[in-house]
Amino acid sequence: MSPVTAPVPPPSYDHESLVERYAHMAHSFERRPVDRALRAFDVLIAGTTLLVLSPLIALVTLAVASTGRPILYRGRRVGRAGQVFTMYKFRTLKADAEARIGAYYGAELTALTTQEQTWVGRVIRALHFDELPQLWNVLRGDMSLVGPRPIRETFFESLVVEIPAYWQRLVVRPGVTGFAQLRLSREMTWAEKLAHDFEYVADRSVHLYLHVLSATARTVIVRLFTGRPQA
Repeated sequence: MSPVTAPVPPPSYDHESLVERYAHMAHSFERRPVDRALRAFDVLIAGTTLLVLSPLIALVTLAVASTGRPILYRGRRVGRAGQVFTMYKFRTLKADAEARIGAYYGAELTALTTQEQTWVGRVIRALHFDELPQLWNVLRGDMSLVGPRPIRETFFESLVVEIPAYWQRLVVRPGVTGFAQLRLSREMTWAEKLAHDFEYVADRSVHLYLHVLSATARTVIVRLFTGRPQA
């Protein structure tokens, strides 16, 4: 008689963070064929934009350096399937600002961020030039040009308890720009942001991807030549 094999117990995730635990769920979703097309667009557009804008990036680097160091802000963010990565931006705030304001969000964060901005940071933030280093994140595969904005680990772990469906943002790469950012302001609630993020995750396509990119480009151009937000 063959020996009886004991059943293998299910894996235990008790030792894992909420980010890691929900990453298992995100991995369970199959990728769509369109995701490969969107990744190809990411590499092509991000690579070309980095080459074309290299003189501008050099000028912004010098301007930020005039306000001190570091030149780049490095922040840990939760990416697709729970992978934590380092997101890059040009520094727009005073030294050690994140230690003072990192625990806030929404309208309170907006007010505190305004107080902490350097003069260079105020200009490049208004024009979205501070986001240019994220093109490197896109080439690395950490991010996409379009998707839900990347979120800090601590915020994710808090929000996924408050809004259990929040983990579904992990199905796609976080984006440099996103559907929610085009439609609503920074002061919108997490639930409002999430509804628009889910809409993009569910309906993502090449057409929608290009629509978000073109609308974002129009906003940046309007701000560049008029100094005012697009109406």
